[in-house]
Amino acid sequence: MGDKVRVAAVQAEPVWLDIDGTTNKTIDLIAEAAGGGADLVAFPETWIPGYPVFLWSYPVYEQMEFVARYHANSPTLDGDHLRRIREAARRHSITVVLGFSEKDAGSLYISQAVIGPDGEILLHRRKLKPTHAERTLFGESDGSGIKVIDTPLGRIGALNCFEHIQPLTKYAMYAQNEQIHVAGWPCLGILGNVPALSPETLMACTQTYALEGSAFVVAATQIMSDDGARKFPTADGGPTPVYTGGGGYARVYGPHSGLITEPLDPTTEGIVYADIDLAEIDLAKNTVDPAGHYARADVTRLVFDDRPQKPVIRPSELDPQEFQDLGMGADQENDAFYR
Repeated sequence: MGDKVRVAAVQAEPVWLDIDGTTNKTIDLIAEAAGGGADLVAFPETWIPGYPVFLWSYPVYEQMEFVARYHANSPTLDGDHLRRIREAARRHSITVVLGFSEKDAGSLYISQAVIGPDGEILLHRRKLKPTHAERTLFGESDGSGIKVIDTPLGRIGALNCFEHIQPLTKYAMYAQNEQIHVAGWPCLGILGNVPALSPETLMACTQTYALEGSAFVVAATQIMSDDGARKFPTADGGPTPVYTGGGGYARVYGPHSGLITEPLDPTTEGIVYADIDLAEIDLAKNTVDPAGHYARADVTRLVFDDRPQKPVIRPSELDPQEFQDLGMGADQENDAFYR
């Protein structure tokens, strides 16, 4: 594994509520990032088909038209749109971290996929807990998505949006020796005047992740134009009432928490690049390593259940200990297994 990596963070506007248009734009941005020499390119949260701004804009009874369109324009993990993006990653030999609304039967999930330069999906994860109004549209995940993976570029992990203010979730990631972290954010140009949702606060969360995790953090964000704000119109055709403008804050923080890219204008589409040296992580961790030498496991420690959880489990899928946990004896276990 080489220590030098060129990473890229996307700052762009999706083709709102349009799976085909945003997929085409994704493929173009992958080509652009590869042409810029990037080894890895990161996309924002729910990049396809764009963040569901309508959740924060209107009462539930006024959202139904948007909900139907959002379902219809959300890709499946094994569908044609992801296949095309995987082919683009392979064609350009680049690692892609994609944020998308994943459709699985009748449910949606806020998902991320790490796609390797050979086009294979190295990691598929779902947001552990959708935030506030998001819970009316998206389902939850389990601990199996809180995962850092080994790749030729280094140990890579990803989280979405307000997962970056969940202390225990972050700690579970830090404890896996993450080196390159992708922070997927939506458009920060909605509700930007609310202190807890302001770009300044959200970038402070991102910078804190770099400091605590001693990791390089690649933050990708959506932007929203005046025209885009009218894709979620008021009754008189005006822009969504939560629109506060721009919203682009793509950047990269180093493991010492310093900003190592020049910010783009918040209203401008583009890609920011950073050449990172993973050896800098050792120096950062030498100062503070909250999940390593700076930890006090004798005082506080995390219980982390990273097992996949399913709503339906067949007896043949259970191991003996799980049978005991369910209060089933050996006879019941054997009978259930062979049924």
